[in-house]
Amino acid sequence: MIRLLVAALSIAFAGAASAQGLSGPSSVEADLAPGDGHTDPQYRSDFPRNIAPGWFQWKDRLAEGGFRFNIDYLALGQTTDADLGTGEAASGIARFYGSWQATERGSLTFKIEDRHSYTDVAPQFLGLDGGALSITGTAFNDNGLLLTNLFWTQRAENGSWALQVGQIDVTDFVDIYGLVSPYSGFQNLSFNTNPTINTPNQGLGIAGGVKLSENFYAVASVSDANADPSDPNFDVFSDGNLFKSLELGYTSGFDRIYFDNIHLTLWHADAADDGSRPEDYGAAFSAAWFVGNTWMPFFRAGASKGTAALYDRSVSAGLGYYGRNTDLAGLGLNWAEARGIDGDQFTLEAFYRFSISPGLQITPSLQFISDPLLNPTQDSITLFGLRTWIVF
Repeated sequence: MIRLLVAALSIAFAGAASAQGLSGPSSVEADLAPGDGHTDPQYRSDFPRNIAPGWFQWKDRLAEGGFRFNIDYLALGQTTDADLGTGEAASGIARFYGSWQATERGSLTFKIEDRHSYTDVAPQFLGLDGGALSITGTAFNDNGLLLTNLFWTQRAENGSWALQVGQIDVTDFVDIYGLVSPYSGFQNLSFNTNPTINTPNQGLGIAGGVKLSENFYAVASVSDANADPSDPNFDVFSDGNLFKSLELGYTSGFDRIYFDNIHLTLWHADAADDGSRPEDYGAAFSAAWFVGNTWMPFFRAGASKGTAALYDRSVSAGLGYYGRNTDLAGLGLNWAEARGIDGDQFTLEAFYRFSISPGLQITPSLQFISDPLLNPTQDSITLFGLRTWIVF
């Protein structure tokens, strides 16, 4: 497997990845760009630019020189009718991130986060606390200060390949689609990165993408399976506990690679030397298509053979709607089963993201979990959420 991945990363890069490299909808590159790049945004407000024009003019001047950055804050509150657990959760994420175009084809990307919880249980674990085998608030935890990105990206002059080396987040590019971001799309892990993939935390790694033809591409990665972004280290390749992935995909055009996309992802994660994590591996399939730059139907499925991933098998389907105000509505349904637990669990999530301005979004959401696997005495759990995002 490692030989296959190394070969994919070093294929003379005779084909091409997209011009934007490996940056998906939840990446720094995407967060630095307002709008979705395919619709004509008609924002309701210019907030917060209109209250601090000098600050944004200064940022614009830096961007002209190749340095772009944002400071943002996300908050998520959730409440549930589960008859187990606390019944409510809230947390926030403060982030400083950006990129520096150091050379014509090379750039440095960074992201520092502080993830903190306002309640005893963070939204990421509210579903588990209530008896559902479900991550109901992906990324909204209490992990503290984290270095989640610090990597160099090198691109071909014609955009024919891209390579990332450093502190990477594999969820930026592994098995993604247009609605994958937990900051602007679905909140439940069932509709983010496939819940059958045991993706590691952000850590040291290398990833590369190549174009195989006018419509086909390959992306591969090798990264630290034991990564801890709160305590970054460089011992990953000497320890030998690695996460590896290989994705082969089809797109209508490389400027739409994460909007019109069909792909197959293969992955493998080594067992931890201390016995805290067993070996795991599996495959995932995803198909999503941006119809008329308005509707995005999707179908996603995955299976794993180990016990470390959240689910053993998972199938998700749904629909996204993109409005002119860059509003976004999403509806998704997931079926899942877990190794060692009898029964099936169904999850429904619906949300509507109000884009007040390029720097302010408000997203109410509803999650309905039928037959929660960890609470067989309750038929279903309903969870309401409200997420906000403000960018400076």
